[in-house]
Amino acid sequence: MDLGLKDKRALVLSSSRGLGLGIGTALADEGAAVILVGRNRDRLAAAADKVNARGGGGSATPIVADLTKAADIESLIGRVEDKTGGIDILVNNTCGPPAKPAIAVSVADLTTQFEIMVASVIGITNRFLPGMRARKWDRILTIASSGVLQPIPNLALSNTLRLPLLGWSKTLAAEVAADGVTVNVILPGRIQTERLNEIDQHTAATTGAGVEDVINASKLAIPMGRYGTVEELGAVAAFLAGVSASYITGSIIHVDGGYIKSV
Repeated sequence: MDLGLKDKRALVLSSSRGLGLGIGTALADEGAAVILVGRNRDRLAAAADKVNARGGGGSATPIVADLTKAADIESLIGRVEDKTGGIDILVNNTCGPPAKPAIAVSVADLTTQFEIMVASVIGITNRFLPGMRARKWDRILTIASSGVLQPIPNLALSNTLRLPLLGWSKTLAAEVAADGVTVNVILPGRIQTERLNEIDQHTAATTGAGVEDVINASKLAIPMGRYGTVEELGAVAAFLAGVSASYITGSIIHVDGGYIKSV
């Protein structure tokens, strides 16, 4: 299936590894010109080189930026506009906050992480939105977590702060639908990434269980009995960004192997 993404301009936040890189790779494979963003210059450059070496028809360009810093966000927006003149696909992806239980979360934790995980996403989107509406064909994808519907133990900050993005996305979707801009949210379940490895190790350390025991218990809670892959997540994101998904907006898409139990 041709997703119609050749030469589309995409910005994928927090994409030097993990879910972001998986999505960026999938978009580039479909012919999009993708900007990858991350804090670690060497890792980001290696990620872009890896995407470009695939020869998928698109391209990857790295821009170093720390999305926890307002000055870096402002610089990123300016550099993206200078390089591309605007973007057709925005993938809002943020790094996960520190793992901790709800009883250990402070007001300071919430305030700090809200700026990183919620305010920055909305702020970046607002800056690109006028151009997206004017083009009458654009895509906004926000990556949240299965934890917003089925809270994940020890990830209280993530469970709490990703949830507002659902309400914001649903509201925005209705406001820009007539302009041809679609706004959707992807809820990844347990996707095999470096971040998931870190979470499993943290769980093992806090519970006294072995890492393999933690992993096996996690897989038992997933009807498919396994972790997902970044390729599987990337394929869903690429489809939602494509022409075939033009009538899908305001939706929450589960990519979780059946993990979320609610209807």
